Amino acid sequence: MSPNAHITSHRKPRRPASQSWVVRTGVAGGVLSTLAVAGAGSASASADKPTEATMEMPAFNADLATSIAQSAVATQQTAVDYQVRAQVEEALDNAKTDAKKAKDEAERKAEAERKAKEKAEADEARASRGGERSALGTKSASADESGTSVSTKKSSATGSAATLVDFLYSKVGKAYVMGSTGPNAYDCSGLVMAAYSQIGIDLPRVSQDQSTVGTQVSTSNLQVGDILYWGPAGSATHVAVYVGGGNFIGAQNSNDGVVERSLSYSPPTGAVRVL
Repeated sequence: MSPNAHITSHRKPRRPASQSWVVRTGVAGGVLSTLAVAGAGSASASADKPTEATMEMPAFNADLATSIAQSAVATQQTAVDYQVRAQVEEALDNAKTDAKKAKDEAERKAEAERKAKEKAEADEARASRGGERSALGTKSASADESGTSVSTKKSSATGSAATLVDFLYSKVGKAYVMGSTGPNAYDCSGLVMAAYSQIGIDLPRVSQDQSTVGTQVSTSNLQVGDILYWGPAGSATHVAVYVGGGNFIGAQNSNDGVVERSLSYSPPTGAVRVL
């Protein structure tokens, strides 16, 4: 007997070959089933992902399209606003240009009308003065308020006074133009200055200064050649020259021009004597 004969063997008894094949087949089948299930799950998961991506894409594309559309609308609105502003600015510029043209045209017409009116007044005044000169020539021997004729008044002056008076009478009928000193138009102080320059006396240009030259004299004690003034001395508004016989010659205004008038026509405020 073997020494180990009493020891019980721990080996597992051999299974029949057919049973072992069955077991292996079952295990393989289980593994295949597991793989099939896993594969099916994986396939299912794989199938779900494209579905999810396909479901998300329309939403994304719609938002993008909306954003693009809004951007296009905003861009178009900006372009329209810019165009409108440009048109408004152009219209304003055109309106300003038209307004300036209209203003210039109105001023031009007004100036033309003013000149035409002045010319008409000057023509009328010249015609009137021409009539006065004709009447003056026909009454050379007639008497004025003092009983002295015009011809006697002109011849009563001698020397420088006569030269002065002759010059003044030669200017009767000339036009009155503000700022003029001759020879065809005068204002009041321009005529007095021009008359005295004939006898070598230089007078100030304006009536205010002419009313203070020489010696102040009473209007009741006048001599031929005295300068008459209207208004306060130093602030006179008009001047003329006394030519004797109670008359003076002066450049009156744009209507009358250079005329001879009686002291009673417009009594002077004062007088100064330069001769």
